[in-house]
Amino acid sequence: MTESNSTDQLLTPDAPAAERLPFIVARLRETHPDAHCALDYNEPWQLLVATIMSAQTTDERVNQVTPELFARFPNPAALAEASREEVEALIQPTGFFRQKARYIQETCQRIVEEYGGEVPSEMEALLTMSGVARKTANVVLGEIYGVADGVVVDTHVKRVARRLALVEGQTPEQIEQELMVLLPRDLWIEISHLLIFHGRRICHARKPDCAHCPLASLCPSAVV
Repeated sequence: MTESNSTDQLLTPDAPAAERLPFIVARLRETHPDAHCALDYNEPWQLLVATIMSAQTTDERVNQVTPELFARFPNPAALAEASREEVEALIQPTGFFRQKARYIQETCQRIVEEYGGEVPSEMEALLTMSGVARKTANVVLGEIYGVADGVVVDTHVKRVARRLALVEGQTPEQIEQELMVLLPRDLWIEISHLLIFHGRRICHARKPDCAHCPLASLCPSAVV
């Protein structure tokens, strides 16, 4: 990818995604140099648990409950053996807490019994765990192991990628496949962080701040 320069001034929002992409990435990097995984964790299994909990809620909300959860249960075995009611009470603020508690404990149990307490580094293994779909698996693989097996597609990535007309798909699975074709593999991990931060800070769901968006001149959805 090249840095933004005068060439991007010749592009229009309806130019092919592949032509706009290098300049979109460059501007996102300039705007969000701090883009990173926003979930707090110290060990790989903690990131896996936190990502399972992040479904249908915000990373901020998850970060509010994980310190006490991980302090009380310092390893996968302890969390797997905890009372279901205690786990539910601790993670209740994240929503869908009964289902998430079951997913978390079943996943921790498998980590202990089948993987010696270590989080597996293969997509296939992660997808066999309770509450783990491709989004969660991609988060863990990219953040912990630096493995680009796919692209994390959350609500922010879905919204921003579609508004920028980088993709046409409707489902996370379709959008991930389109981004994997459009992007070189060495951008698969980074692009998710960049699009997520842009969605949180500028390209909001209800009222995007197009007037202050560095991508407005390259975005067919911009209203300025």
